[in-house]
Amino acid sequence: MVTTLYLVRHGDVEGSEAKRYYGTIDIPLSGKGAQQVKGACALISKHLVDHATAQRVGHLNGANLPDKSNAIGEKAGWEKGLTAIYCSNLQRAVRSAEIIAAPHNLVPVKLPALRERSFGIWEGMSFSEINERYPREFDAWAENPVRYSPPGGEDTLEVMARVARAVEQIVKDHVGEKIAIVAHGGVNRLILCHSMGIPLENIFRIEQDYAAVSIIEFWDSYPVVKLLNGNGGIVG
Repeated sequence: MVTTLYLVRHGDVEGSEAKRYYGTIDIPLSGKGAQQVKGACALISKHLVDHATAQRVGHLNGANLPDKSNAIGEKAGWEKGLTAIYCSNLQRAVRSAEIIAAPHNLVPVKLPALRERSFGIWEGMSFSEINERYPREFDAWAENPVRYSPPGGEDTLEVMARVARAVEQIVKDHVGEKIAIVAHGGVNRLILCHSMGIPLENIFRIEQDYAAVSIIEFWDSYPVVKLLNGNGGIVG
């Protein structure tokens, strides 16, 4: 039985003009971010419809029914949408999750385990500020984010452990369903690396734009990434 996970990064945030490590700082979603998430919501809805149509047509072809038009009209339960949505408990993720949840009449479940990593003394600093004040540390972090972590921040393997436990439990609780997780760039990169069996040293090789949608299908416990960093038309 296949479980489909829509993995979404929150939308653009207030003050995003300069690239910064916000980490655990509870920065709000911007107006642009809300529009981006609406695009992500449309992408998810389209995939749900396309997937349901493909399932239904495949079922009807296999059934060899004489009057397939009537059977299509009966829907046969294929049009089920999202059954659950989980998110980080930071407001930029919560608000993004609420936008995605609304068309499905769902209330997001907030999980602290999905929150962004702590970047320690780098939190709130722009990339250029960090590079200027901590050049050697910043280079070490960029070169190997497993071996080196931001001073005072969370270790990559520690973050991976808490995130993996959360995702494993979510998938276990929703076998055969279509669900969503709204989290952060760093968290989503870890989930995608873990799903594809990519060493965590390579997390920066996976892009996660604001409001990006990635789709992972879990065949029992075996994950298959179907879409990576998809967008609904509003990026930046």
